Amino acid sequence: MRLLLYLSVAALIGTCSSPPPLLDQVLEVGELRVVTRDSPTAYVEGPDGPSGPEFDLAREFADELGVALVIEPVQSVSEVLPHLMAGKSHMAAAGLSITESRRDFVSFGHPYELVDMHLIYKLGTGKPNSIDEVIGRPIEVVAGTSHVDMLASLRRAYPELTWTENADVEVADLLAKVAAGEVDFTIADSTEFNIQRHFYPDLRVALDLEIGDPLAWAFPMDSGDSLLSRADDFLIKIDRTGLLAQIKDRYYGHTNKFDYVGTRNFIRHYESRLPRYREMFEEAGREWGVDWRLLAAIGYQESHWRSGAVSPTGVRGIMMLTEDTAAYLGLDDRLDPRNSIFGGAQYYARQTERVADTVDEPDRTWMALAAYNVGFNHVKDARQIVEWQGGNPDTWVDISKALPLLAQQKWYSRLPFGYARGWEPVLYVNNIRSYYNIMKWLTANEEMDLREFDVPEDLEPPESRKPSKAAEART
Repeated sequence: MRLLLYLSVAALIGTCSSPPPLLDQVLEVGELRVVTRDSPTAYVEGPDGPSGPEFDLAREFADELGVALVIEPVQSVSEVLPHLMAGKSHMAAAGLSITESRRDFVSFGHPYELVDMHLIYKLGTGKPNSIDEVIGRPIEVVAGTSHVDMLASLRRAYPELTWTENADVEVADLLAKVAAGEVDFTIADSTEFNIQRHFYPDLRVALDLEIGDPLAWAFPMDSGDSLLSRADDFLIKIDRTGLLAQIKDRYYGHTNKFDYVGTRNFIRHYESRLPRYREMFEEAGREWGVDWRLLAAIGYQESHWRSGAVSPTGVRGIMMLTEDTAAYLGLDDRLDPRNSIFGGAQYYARQTERVADTVDEPDRTWMALAAYNVGFNHVKDARQIVEWQGGNPDTWVDISKALPLLAQQKWYSRLPFGYARGWEPVLYVNNIRSYYNIMKWLTANEEMDLREFDVPEDLEPPESRKPSKAAEART
């Protein structure tokens, strides 16, 4: 059937003096072909299927058009525009910056994201305070990117500036090389760097090369503006409705706050503390249908993987269960690691079941984590606030804004479950999201030598030794 549709479009093109508008071609064929790149900031294929901010946006746009989405992934950004210009796709959604050199070959739509362009270095290798102090030191960037254009523009003012371009890597690969000391500098957009710095906590921003660099979808230059205009209308609409913010939060919401010492400690404790409990987390995850790495991330947030952790409020154990919660779960010893881990897994699974069926992943997971921390009834109150405000109570981005309002009298006095320190579950969820992402990265790279992340015990801040205040209001 698809072949017949392609043939019909080809026949139509052959009988006309000019091809039909690109939007008409998409609608006629019944599919939107999108070229993107294999990157956490665009599109990745994981065990749970495809994901990524560009994938989510393109899927929503295809649904808006009423056609199927066909993703055409390439390995590097340098392959994106040639693929588009060869007519293999209808549009490019790959986190592309709008540059003058690219405008010579493609048309750009409405910007949907602004990013900062950073020069990245490794802590301890000498931070440059100007471009003059960069000259003579090795710089490596991804070929075919706006980063190359930036360096070319800088070289007009600094003729001695040199760099190496690599077409076989992505930004994440070059950040790893900087972290390993193989190259002094690379350039990364803020979105990419904010994700990767959790994996390489010694990386730092040396200089901001550009602030507010616009990203946009690209379309074939000679295809007319029909599909581009429809895409612009779509992006403007989802920005107004909040869907764009929801997608951004899904992938970047946990990256806004970075704790350098805390991240190094986590990586060190992954090697030194987790092994004695890992098998228990894995077994509990299988029993309760939860990713064991998420359970381990909860355990780290709660107790830093210390089985004897006890708080002044009475919560205790690796998963910091209250006495009431332990009784509800039928546990007689909260300090027993196996009891605590299996009890925490059961309790988390219970919170997931209580989340409304209308909530999709990953928002469902974030709300269940918030309920684990502050109590499900307070999450219900936050949903009520979102409804009063005209938002969408099925999205974490709206719930995370409403939860802190539970500490304000004008809100909690109107709600059935009253006051709560609503900012705590938001921080709690964001921390676990960061730990969980690091866990996924570490388990995919377990052969790496983690000794470079070792931190002396006395560098661990006192606050990080305190057990979580979680569950004081759990119900």
